[in-house]
Amino acid sequence: QVQLVESGGGSVQAGGSLRLSCAAFGYTFRRYCMAWFRQGSGKEREGVAALDSEGNTIYTDSVKGRFTISQDNAKNTLYLQMNSLKPEDTAMYYCAADCEIWMTSIQALAHIGRYKYFGQGTQVTVSS
Repeated sequence: QVQLVESGGGSVQAGGSLRLSCAAFGYTFRRYCMAWFRQGSGKEREGVAALDSEGNTIYTDSVKGRFTISQDNAKNTLYLQMNSLKPEDTAMYYCAADCEIWMTSIQALAHIGRYKYFGQGTQVTVSS
């Protein structure tokens, strides 16, 4: 049974940093097809950062230059480093892995439904 377990969320002030982790159990992360999504209260879910089926990285415009997606193969863990956090970054953050079909960068960021595995989420709250 595959499990993705997120951690690292919390409450920070604007301008602060957090690093989210997504540990995989029963699954080995590849160098492609993985992503972070988020959903704020009353908002639609959106892709934050992703690696497409060729391993190309893409970020949503609002986090470019502030967030970085990375992985540690030895620890079988996916990360999202978040710097210069803003109140609008407040959301539940989810990791996703293993594309069911080939996806371009834009598709990898947009289509959470095309991933096989998802975590339960970790809450990030940024206060002004």
